[in-house]
Amino acid sequence: MAQNACPPPDSWDQPENNGIVDAEMAELTAKALNVDAVPFVPGQNVFAREFVPLVGNGSAAASAAADTAATSSAIKQETSTFSAVPFETSSTPSKVVSDVSPPVPAVVISDISSANGEERAEAMEEDEPPDEWSDKGSQNSSTFDDGGGSGDVDPEHVAMVSSKPKKQPKVANIAARRKDHLNIVFIGHVDAGKSTIGGHIMYLTGQVDKRTLEKYEREAKEKNRESWYLSWALDTNLEERDKGKTVEVGRAFFETESKHFTILDAPGHKSFVPNMIGGASQADVSVLVISARKGEFETGFERGGQTREHAMLVKTAGVRHLIVVVNKMDDPTVEWDETRFNDIRDKLTPYLKKCGFNPKSDIFYIPVSGLTGYNLKDCAQEVCPWYDGPSLIQYLDSLPPVSRMSEGPIRLPIVDRYKDMGTIVLGKVESGSISKGQILTLMPNKCAVEIMQLWSDDDETEQVFPGENVKLKLKNVEEEDVSPGFILCSPDNLCHTAKVFDAQIVILEHKSIICAGYSAVMHVHTSAEEVTLKALICLIDKKTNEKSKTRPRFVKQDQIAIVRLEVLGGIICVEPFKDFPQMGRFTLRDEGKTIAIGKILKVVA
Repeated sequence: MAQNACPPPDSWDQPENNGIVDAEMAELTAKALNVDAVPFVPGQNVFAREFVPLVGNGSAAASAAADTAATSSAIKQETSTFSAVPFETSSTPSKVVSDVSPPVPAVVISDISSANGEERAEAMEEDEPPDEWSDKGSQNSSTFDDGGGSGDVDPEHVAMVSSKPKKQPKVANIAARRKDHLNIVFIGHVDAGKSTIGGHIMYLTGQVDKRTLEKYEREAKEKNRESWYLSWALDTNLEERDKGKTVEVGRAFFETESKHFTILDAPGHKSFVPNMIGGASQADVSVLVISARKGEFETGFERGGQTREHAMLVKTAGVRHLIVVVNKMDDPTVEWDETRFNDIRDKLTPYLKKCGFNPKSDIFYIPVSGLTGYNLKDCAQEVCPWYDGPSLIQYLDSLPPVSRMSEGPIRLPIVDRYKDMGTIVLGKVESGSISKGQILTLMPNKCAVEIMQLWSDDDETEQVFPGENVKLKLKNVEEEDVSPGFILCSPDNLCHTAKVFDAQIVILEHKSIICAGYSAVMHVHTSAEEVTLKALICLIDKKTNEKSKTRPRFVKQDQIAIVRLEVLGGIICVEPFKDFPQMGRFTLRDEGKTIAIGKILKVVA
């Protein structure tokens, strides 16, 4: 059995060869590994330079080494301090970096330390830092000694540098952007070209770049809507782009040399008139867009068209100045015809006068083409030689400033709200000024809120003023506890809340008579609530303004009456018209039509 067994391996038969194999493996291992490396010590940088302590005056080499260490630490501190500040020129960082050299032996440093100090001083004098760097640079240079001194650190300077507050986030300079603020609402019948004109103005004023516009044009062409691409700058909703109809009030802004404008693009379809009323309540000036194309002006101006209703609603909302923009003058059916322009003006002026606008001082007509941009920014004498007036932007820039209630109590009707790392509300400051960190009261809930952040047209700022369309981040309130129509007020001067109030109304359009018990939807500032007619108090004669001595049983179209209204859904925030006009005007709507307009006389309960 032992003879038939398999022989063992060779390594077993020759044990004397083990020494040769071990020597070869040791030689290979020595070549592959760094056996001369410094032994590893946990928690210690074995490659760091040896620390030389400063005791008394010390030697020249030790003093020079300390100078270099102090200088390099000063430069490192400057670099770390300024890392968050953007460089204004490319020359400044290159010279600062060139001063930071790798460590050299102490003997060499002792020979060149004074020279380095002089060169560094010359470099810092040649490159003046930006304004916000000046304090930091002076602190660092006074804290450390770059010359041939001892390099001792002054503890007072160290404490001052370490206690310096952190850099605040970038905010807009309030003094620099205090231009006259003007809010413009674009109104008119559906498909008149409101969004197209607004989008083209944004492009002409540099708010939308050419590349973005070309992208919109490609996307519109894919949907066979080539002429809609300009409106997409304001119609950002996918539903609005697909149907070509504005639903929500679009917001944008542009600036000229003297004014800051906020664009409010109101929907023209009759189904979205409530949204249009909310936009008109924030406006100072209105641009009524009329389509000059044959048939379109007549459709919008006849009964049931939105041209009439929109003109009446903006006047009710308190807009005093109306610019009538006759659009689509480049259409093949018009071709900049002066006769067509004059015909539209002659038909429109009597109705606008009936609404309360003064034709001589409150109304101005401009022929434009929203698609080509003629007469929007520059006058187009080559295509419209018969018009010698200003362009639309030139006329807007020449308007006188609007008087604001800067010193009054704070009033900010909330238009919308959403949640984004806190409760965000949008609205227009009607009165007073609001600052960051201020405590206000949210009515009608009487909830104390703190202003965490403020934005005016997407620019973060420390303070906002009357007339500005703003966005606020609130503390101590949740999004579901805020609704459109709520008011931010001064804690020491709250607005009125009402369930029952007396008002003067004018019946604009109603087929039958209106009696006590009639219900409608009331739109006041940014709020919409259902109200019921509780009682008819008296009628007012249009010619003599005399009140009737007997209580009427009903009121009909074109009559003026003083009535008592009751809110069905709770209470709303209002003010008497004589005290605060912006919160005292209202509109009554029923069955998709504007029934009456009115003003609040007295809050009863």
